[in-house]
Amino acid sequence: MWAVIIAVILLAFVSGVLYMTACVGKFGAVRVLAHEKKWLNFLISFAIIAVVFVIIGYAMSFVNAVTILLNEVMFFLISGVIMAIVRQISGKTFTVNWQGWIALVSSVIYLIIGYYLCHHVWQTDYRLHTDKKIGTLKVAMFADSHIGAVFDGNGFAQHIRTIEQQNPDIVLIPGDFVDDWSNKADLLTACEALGKMKTKYGVWFSYGNHDEGFYNGRDFTADDLAKALRDNGIHIMNDEYELVDNRFYIVGRKDSSISERKTMDSLLEGIDTEKYIIVLDHEPNDYDNEANSSADLVVSGHTHGGQLIPITYIGEWFHINDRTYGYERRNHTDFIVTSGIADWAIQFKTGTKSEYVMIDIAQ
Repeated sequence: MWAVIIAVILLAFVSGVLYMTACVGKFGAVRVLAHEKKWLNFLISFAIIAVVFVIIGYAMSFVNAVTILLNEVMFFLISGVIMAIVRQISGKTFTVNWQGWIALVSSVIYLIIGYYLCHHVWQTDYRLHTDKKIGTLKVAMFADSHIGAVFDGNGFAQHIRTIEQQNPDIVLIPGDFVDDWSNKADLLTACEALGKMKTKYGVWFSYGNHDEGFYNGRDFTADDLAKALRDNGIHIMNDEYELVDNRFYIVGRKDSSISERKTMDSLLEGIDTEKYIIVLDHEPNDYDNEANSSADLVVSGHTHGGQLIPITYIGEWFHINDRTYGYERRNHTDFIVTSGIADWAIQFKTGTKSEYVMIDIAQ
């Protein structure tokens, strides 16, 4: 499925470059430079796009350069439709390339907002009720820090201090703590920040699809990650559960895309269902089985809240994920998917924002 999605993106990129070349060629300055020669107009327009693309790619990354170009294409298409309607209604032709100027201004504003939504972190609150005898429990949860993408280890530590100020009883991290571009120094700084958190029940972690690394290009191994977490008192839950203070269970699932894992029935075998059960599952794609189990709350990340308009709900459309963002209740089970405290390679979020989550659970 992801191969199909990548193929579609590649096709959109090539088509977008050709379309943008034609649109840039309509600007007065380009037309003057080209002396109304179509071939020269094409070359100048293509060169402008290529230079801007290379500069953005060097300053940010290739992925972000592609993201910006595709967003530019989207706005040029929208403004083109708008101007076609205006010309049809007014019966006028315009010497100024209004399509181009509207698209440029709109896309710049849009991307600035998207950059801010990605790099600023909000607090999102949920209040849940249960019939089980848990008393009250204040849970802090975040996922998808992908350390090194949006912030380094010190930046992560600052966010941890902000979360600590909310006085959570327990902290949950359902995956993608680090990524391929993370480095060991930032990993150690981040783990130390987690280890210093003052909480009643500590920090609990389950693996995401990026944590153990794909390309082995970073300067630490999966074993180094596990050691750094354990050395700082972080509980690693990997297809297992643990009873906490004889009040509630923390259950951590293996990531479904990395390795074989236990079914919910086998994972929860022998658990005391009279107690509240919290499940960490990085990818929100097993809702039916989890809703039919004894789980009371399932927390996930992975989707980044849909990341960008218009691909926000593509995971649900293709049945890759059961939910893109937010809260849902199925049967007796509450589900929460966070948009993530940071991001993967793309430095923009539109239609969503970066966050950490505070969950108040009470009888």
